[in-house]
Amino acid sequence: MKELLINTLQFLGLAFWVEIITDDPQCTYYFGPFSSKQEAESAQGGYIEDLENEGAQGISVTIMRGKPIHLTIFDENLEESTVSVRVPTLSGQLS
Repeated sequence: MKELLINTLQFLGLAFWVEIITDDPQCTYYFGPFSSKQEAESAQGGYIEDLENEGAQGISVTIMRGKPIHLTIFDENLEESTVSVRVPTLSGQLS
């Protein structure tokens, strides 16, 4: 019965989710769905602990209602800008 309630809430975009944003790595995670705000709040500690054990830093948490499309969002733009690319210099080229 509870699963039916959660599925209905999720379909309507009314389910609760734990949104966790980390500064390092720059990611947004969504955990859920939950049928109530209290249920989401009681589960958030385990998610935070797991991320801390993986070395995540700058963790902020929000309990929200919604229907996330992606459960993990990684800031690829930042990652691409920090990757250095070395272009080989061939003889006869200016370096």
